[in-house]
Amino acid sequence: MLIMASNPTVLMRLVASAYSIAQKAGTIVRNVMAAGDLDIVEKTSASDLQTKADRLVQMSICSSLARKFPKLTIIGEEDLPFQDVDQELIESGQWDEILKKPCPVQYSSIKEEDLVVWVDPLDGTKEYTEGLLDNVTVLIGIAYEGKAIAGVINQPYYNYQAGSGAVLGRTIWGILGLGAFGFQLKEVPAGKHIVTTTRSHSSKLVNDCVDAMNPDLVLRVGGAGNKIIQLIEGKASAYVFASPGCKKWDTCAPEVILHAVGGKLTDIHGNPYQYDKDVKHMNSAGVLATLRNYDYYASRIPDAVKKELLP
Repeated sequence: MLIMASNPTVLMRLVASAYSIAQKAGTIVRNVMAAGDLDIVEKTSASDLQTKADRLVQMSICSSLARKFPKLTIIGEEDLPFQDVDQELIESGQWDEILKKPCPVQYSSIKEEDLVVWVDPLDGTKEYTEGLLDNVTVLIGIAYEGKAIAGVINQPYYNYQAGSGAVLGRTIWGILGLGAFGFQLKEVPAGKHIVTTTRSHSSKLVNDCVDAMNPDLVLRVGGAGNKIIQLIEGKASAYVFASPGCKKWDTCAPEVILHAVGGKLTDIHGNPYQYDKDVKHMNSAGVLATLRNYDYYASRIPDAVKKELLP
């Protein structure tokens, strides 16, 4: 059930603000790349990187949200302060088109302090540093009572290979019970099994699990956000990642977009992920996500993989 309100609810105002904040984030990502100095730092390994764009976008998103919604719990990938951020990083606008949409009734009375926001300022950082720009996304996920209920994904470089005159970048958003917007939903042809998986965090376990799917094609790309977009745009039929590599900020927003159009994202055992503020950040039991035919892919996960990846 949906309800229209003369005064937009907290959730709708938050999503409308997150949309504008994500668009600013996309501009920051492009500006850092255009300036030519990524200022790359290794965090835990050569495949776990942080750039100037990661840092600036994290500060922009978290500070902008905290100023408008001071009672939110905000959890970001990079450990950076929210305060004393340059004013040029602050986005105070909101996308009014979202405010015209009805709020699902189950979320109409949510209070600011009940919400947890998970922020990945630059998903696909390694690919960003290597010029694989279509892999890059900015993720803002919103959770209530441990469940991912709303999300915003910005693709800073959407259309970047389309030539002059093409509009660069796009923002996808969704709310459970309302839908997902900003893209054209497509499905892989029936009977085709195309698996998307990690490009930079592969392992024997990951490969064994992918092989067990008996795929017609395997796509190895960066970014959880990018992989979910592949599912909803008919480029892949399953996202399979048998590894503890990704975190809650990687999956919260993408999960919402997928679930809002009838898909499913779980760990390798079929358990839903929880997004309350006290949950551990690591998705220890991997990821299995599909737009359709979830049970087919879930049934093919080897027992050996399940034993290795405990929830």
